[in-house]
Amino acid sequence: MSQALYRKWRPARFDQVIGQEHVTRTLQNSVAADRVGHAYLFCGPRGTGKTTLARLLAKAVNCLNDDPAKRPDDECRICQAINEGRFMDLIEIDAASNTGVDDIRDLRDKINFAPNDGQFKVYIIDEVHMLSTAAFNALLKTLEEPPPHAKFVLATTEEHKVPMTIKSRCQQFNFRLLTTQEIIGRLTWLVEKENLRVEEGVLELVAQHGAGSLRDSESLLDQLVGSPDELITVERAQAVLGTASSASIATLSEAILNRDTSAGLEVIHEALNTGADPRQFSRQMVTFLRNLLLLKTAGADAPLDVTAEQKNDMAILVEKGSRHDLIEAIKRFNEAASTASSGWQPQLPLELAFLESIPEAAVTISPTLHQAAPSPSTIARATAAPAATTTTPPAPQPPPTQTSPAASGPAFDLIKGKTWREFLARAGQQNRNLKNWLNSSQPLAVEGSTLILGFDMDFLMKKLQDEAELVNRILTEVIGQPAQVKCVMKGDYLARGHKPVGHSRTMRDEVEDLAQELGGVVSDLEEP
Repeated sequence: MSQALYRKWRPARFDQVIGQEHVTRTLQNSVAADRVGHAYLFCGPRGTGKTTLARLLAKAVNCLNDDPAKRPDDECRICQAINEGRFMDLIEIDAASNTGVDDIRDLRDKINFAPNDGQFKVYIIDEVHMLSTAAFNALLKTLEEPPPHAKFVLATTEEHKVPMTIKSRCQQFNFRLLTTQEIIGRLTWLVEKENLRVEEGVLELVAQHGAGSLRDSESLLDQLVGSPDELITVERAQAVLGTASSASIATLSEAILNRDTSAGLEVIHEALNTGADPRQFSRQMVTFLRNLLLLKTAGADAPLDVTAEQKNDMAILVEKGSRHDLIEAIKRFNEAASTASSGWQPQLPLELAFLESIPEAAVTISPTLHQAAPSPSTIARATAAPAATTTTPPAPQPPPTQTSPAASGPAFDLIKGKTWREFLARAGQQNRNLKNWLNSSQPLAVEGSTLILGFDMDFLMKKLQDEAELVNRILTEVIGQPAQVKCVMKGDYLARGHKPVGHSRTMRDEVEDLAQELGGVVSDLEEP
């Protein structure tokens, strides 16, 4: 019966394990010096060798080789029995399926029996963080003082869920993700053993898709194998794995840095039409942009898991953008990679991530604060929205600087209080609810002729957006020249690094509003 590649070629000796030298060296020295501990805790991501090393440790402590430094030799009958799965003194427990206290009590009752064939009984508890609190408590005493013939190896992918009382009774080893080059080396060896025909570039693609997990990478390669004589091409690998080409990833990144939306959307649609998975595309973008960010920050000394040629290409590309642009893009694509794709628009999170990574160009209007205010008749004609009149758009101006987004502009007075109150009053005259919706917002900044209003609740923002035409007309009348309102969610706006220049209403503001309605003047106010 055929076996999966990762099971068929599982390391049989310590020297066959790759990427975890800090663990294998310590375990080998412990076996050679006959100082193997009674309990170990192996922590790390999936597919990095935790269970494999636990089985190797079980082989080593029971191996019959006369030289402890050569254990396990993978030749004695004990080693062969463990390889074939018929060694009675190796007990593997899946904590995800045996989470209850009764399962641990059963283990505790049987642990005192002597080994059947080997020198030690080795208990491997996989995904130990899945045990219940009562099960952990039942395991404590046994784990602290097990019988002389018992050894424990606990494995987990979520170390933070293991109680400190358990950790303190174990020797803890942390496993790391493997680099792309380490995985490619292992896959190359495996391809030679299996006599597979693989086109250049396939193994690199598989290793990158495995994201540091050797088992995942070996499983993906196994998925690509049709028949031993069939050539595995890059195109087939991309189709099966749902990955986009490296050229597509680089081109889309360049489109972000060049602020070229049309070119970027074209790249996305071409990649998806050839079978790329949107979420996998987003993950690839996060990886590539992260490398660009590291290169932008640390220069040539950046620790990138890429070839020298790829690093040179990235060095040219990274000069086109700022560190802020890269950070924002990484946030957007990381969010898209974590978002479950909807059934009818699976590409939408990817497209939004791309578009949100490119800052919207700000439009600057030429009139200044010193321009004379138009007459009421002029305002009426300007706000009547003539359908057949064609106006010449103003010449494009450079966008406002990032350092002072609201330092000037005709709508800046709104943030100062008096004009804002007049704006609210006129809005209330037109629509009673309109004033309430505006009161629920906070003026955050001014971009050209656009006033940015921040909301805490999405449904209130949508209510005001539905009356955008009326709000823009009132705003134009109040400040005496064309202006408009843009509604945003305050949390999202501030999270992007914007600084609010909003107006905070005080008790004096409320009293002045009341005095204005009654025709009075506030002479003095004692605030608490």
